[in-house]
Amino acid sequence: MTIRKLYKFENAHIVRGCSTRRCSRSIHGHSYKAEIFFTASTLDRGQMIYDFGLAKRMIGDFIDAFDHAITLWSEDDPAYIADMKKWSERWVELPLNPSVEQFARIFFLVADRMLQQTKMVNGEGDVRIESVIVHETETGYAKAVREDVYDSTMGPIELDRIEFSERVKEEWANPRMFDELLAGKTFVNPDIV
Repeated sequence: MTIRKLYKFENAHIVRGCSTRRCSRSIHGHSYKAEIFFTASTLDRGQMIYDFGLAKRMIGDFIDAFDHAITLWSEDDPAYIADMKKWSERWVELPLNPSVEQFARIFFLVADRMLQQTKMVNGEGDVRIESVIVHETETGYAKAVREDVYDSTMGPIELDRIEFSERVKEEWANPRMFDELLAGKTFVNPDIV
């Protein structure tokens, strides 16, 4: 069985190297929608695959890092990156060009790692990420499945090269969340109420 959790965020970027001049040469923004599809072959004690409230916690915080932020590509012009970091307190720097395709791949990988590193306490079974769809516009989206995340022809995803502004991290429920994820820390879901 599959469930879907929808997240929304507003983000600005430049996608260098694309065919459209407006997108490759001008900062512009989108009203994104990210859909995370969870799947499992069993249900927990609440007769759910995974509680939507739990899905809002760390995964929601991670996606919220991109809300009202500018996403930068670490391979872009250093002067541009420095200026954007100077004038925006909310930014994310990625080791990949911030296309909707790369957003889908990164969101899949991070959500999957978060689930793998979470100790479940309500009888959840084999919960895993099935796919991620990121809508950039009303008419265009990218869908990532597990094979896409690990496809080296699409560029390796080096999570340790993702950088968040201090303001972004301060707004997370756990400001060290991403560092702890990279360190392999086990996260524990809250006890049943």
